[in-house]
Amino acid sequence: MYRICPDLIADTGVSIRVFQYVIKYVSQLVKDKSVALNGKNDVPVVSQPTTRCGVRVYKIVILGDGGVGKSAVTLQFVSHSFLDYHDPTIEDSYQQQAVIDGEAALLDILDTAGQVEFTAMRDQYMRCGEGFMICYSVTDRHSFQEALEYRKLITRVRANEDIPLVLVGNKFDLQHQRKVTTEEGKALAEQLGCPFYETSAALRQFIDDAFYSLVRQIRAKERSRNSVRKHSRWWRLRSILAFIFRRKQRHVNNHYYSP
Repeated sequence: MYRICPDLIADTGVSIRVFQYVIKYVSQLVKDKSVALNGKNDVPVVSQPTTRCGVRVYKIVILGDGGVGKSAVTLQFVSHSFLDYHDPTIEDSYQQQAVIDGEAALLDILDTAGQVEFTAMRDQYMRCGEGFMICYSVTDRHSFQEALEYRKLITRVRANEDIPLVLVGNKFDLQHQRKVTTEEGKALAEQLGCPFYETSAALRQFIDDAFYSLVRQIRAKERSRNSVRKHSRWWRLRSILAFIFRRKQRHVNNHYYSP
């Protein structure tokens, strides 16, 4: 590096290490990679989004008590079929491709067992999930009360993150068995800071809307993160260059006023 620009280094009085750092930082800007920043507007290091055959993969985790219809909701989205019975202790994963707002998406969906207990396995998929759907049944008040506990599970692992989330009140077709009002669901969603949908797996009502909402939130989060990262990099590079040229100006002034 010194051989490339010896005059500039000599004029500014800046060390070779500073110039090497600037060049390295510029290279990172050009490559547009995810890097760790330590400046004023830092953003955390994040892994690159997963793609499969050129299609963005969205990792979705479904949470909720057993019997609320998590699997029925998932299977209606994936295969347009209604599941009458499902073992609540079984965890399974599904994939479904969709076009959302004109852009292809592959949803990788984990349908979890209906247990609020915290386990090592749950810790792992809490960390890997990009978006979470918390389900309860409008016919089961206990499942509604437990929805907040599932949010606490997410917070336990992802405490300082803005997590894409949607609250789903399933089985709204069973009006004669309803125990949770729509207003209560909306109030809880407002408390959680997330969208709210009442769905019917039996009638396939508002199923797609709930999943699409999660994908849109993930995309919005990515756009915001990329914008902050780009601004942070340029802010830091500008600060470094300003420092270098201030050093150069002081060097020139000192030389000019020397007796």
